[in-house]
Amino acid sequence: MAQFDTIRTAGAAHTAEIDTGLRAHMNKVYGLMSVAMLVTAGVAWAVGTNEAMLAVIFGSPLKWVVMFAPLVMVFAFGALIGRMSVGAAQLFFYVYAAAVGLSLSFIFAVYTGTSIAHTFLVTAIAFAGLSLYGYTTKKDLSAMGSFLIMGLIGLIVASIVNIFLASSAMAFAISVIGVLIFAGLTAYDTQKIKNTYIEHAMHGDQEWLGKAAVMGALNLYLDFINMFMFLLQFLGNRE
Repeated sequence: MAQFDTIRTAGAAHTAEIDTGLRAHMNKVYGLMSVAMLVTAGVAWAVGTNEAMLAVIFGSPLKWVVMFAPLVMVFAFGALIGRMSVGAAQLFFYVYAAAVGLSLSFIFAVYTGTSIAHTFLVTAIAFAGLSLYGYTTKKDLSAMGSFLIMGLIGLIVASIVNIFLASSAMAFAISVIGVLIFAGLTAYDTQKIKNTYIEHAMHGDQEWLGKAAVMGALNLYLDFINMFMFLLQFLGNRE
């Protein structure tokens, strides 16, 4: 009986340790994401409110580099993070956030500042609720995640095609589907970050957990940014 009590106590202590570590891990994920969001917002505002810089960037072929650089960087990040230190991964993440801010700076020339702030607030509220659901739900969202990722691939292809077609009806459909996909991915990615930590916490590999926090922050950051941009299509008032 004493031996059983000892095992039970040890198990409870181990569970409590994992819970504490999970909270710290999630706090780090949200902290990294928040800093990246501030970097993106700062760069987007600084460039977007400077008419001369906007003219140089988006009035020349340089706009294509600015538009597609973040996409290239995010794929490179996924390929290189295994060889990076945690510090280097965080730095790359912030540089990427700055590149995204540069690519989104045009919104300040297209939409009113009030509607941008309003859409950001709506996105933040929706994101918080969806992320909380993903963290607390007992339902396995992995099957939904596979479906959403397939939908995301289709969405990317459709968006690239519509750059050349310039169809307003197709743009509207893409925006609606985009909001739904990234809303679902917010919950899915949050649950995935949580489950990944629990699965690997027992190994105590702090280097791996540090990189996992950066990748988790990147995934949630992308969910937020994309949901914001698609919602801006509906809620944004044009200048």
